[in-house]
Amino acid sequence: MSPGGLAGRAGTSALCAVAAVALLAGLGAGIARGERSQYGNVIASLRGGFSPIKLPRREPAPVRVHLEGSLETADGQTLPRVTEIELGLPVQGIINTRGLPTCPLSRLRDTTPKQALQVCEGALVGSGKIEAEVLLPDQTPFRVDADLLAFNGRLGGQRAVFLHAFALKQLTVIVLPFVISHANGRFGTRLSAVLSRELGPWPHFARFDMTFARQFSYRGKSHSYLSAACPIPPRVTTGYFSFARSTYTLEDGSKIETGITRSCHA
Repeated sequence: MSPGGLAGRAGTSALCAVAAVALLAGLGAGIARGERSQYGNVIASLRGGFSPIKLPRREPAPVRVHLEGSLETADGQTLPRVTEIELGLPVQGIINTRGLPTCPLSRLRDTTPKQALQVCEGALVGSGKIEAEVLLPDQTPFRVDADLLAFNGRLGGQRAVFLHAFALKQLTVIVLPFVISHANGRFGTRLSAVLSRELGPWPHFARFDMTFARQFSYRGKSHSYLSAACPIPPRVTTGYFSFARSTYTLEDGSKIETGITRSCHA
């Protein structure tokens, strides 16, 4: 049976994990202390950082971003189903896709990581790992560990990040699109993904570990997928800012959110 034929089984769970990462944003030279938030029995954690941490005050410079996130229950019970994931990025950060190749969503479906890279390597912007819990009727829940690739794409005219998750043990493959949008406030860039019931066994996200970094050339010049500045006042050498925020919407409509603050040097 092909990997795609099994996507509806364990793939949904992997998908949720994929979503959690999301995608995209925030990294670090040194991964600093993480933050934890609790809603009822559910605990969400997030940590990460970016490198280099020394950046120009005004002109954005290339950065590499790393994020680690997880969901767990305080009493060890089964993880709740996640229906939507949103990742917020700071206004100081820039996602630059001009001149970067895009990968059509259709090319990633039913592919192994090797096949996905063969058709879309030019659009690759990140990689990582995910873990999720799969619940099937009349069966004991089981964990899925999957490799994760992130590709630059477009969905409905909007910029997006396509997260490709593949679990070799369960022969599971799933592709989840995160749509990139802009908003007011500290987190000016947001990536969001909806996890519908059509995914099959509903996603029960556990944890992810993701790195985003990509350098590319466009019109004879070097560009970076992620860039940032450290806009602090003159004579000040270190500043702090809201670095990343993850928000999970659970099946009952409740939300659990956690964010992290990091420092930069100018």
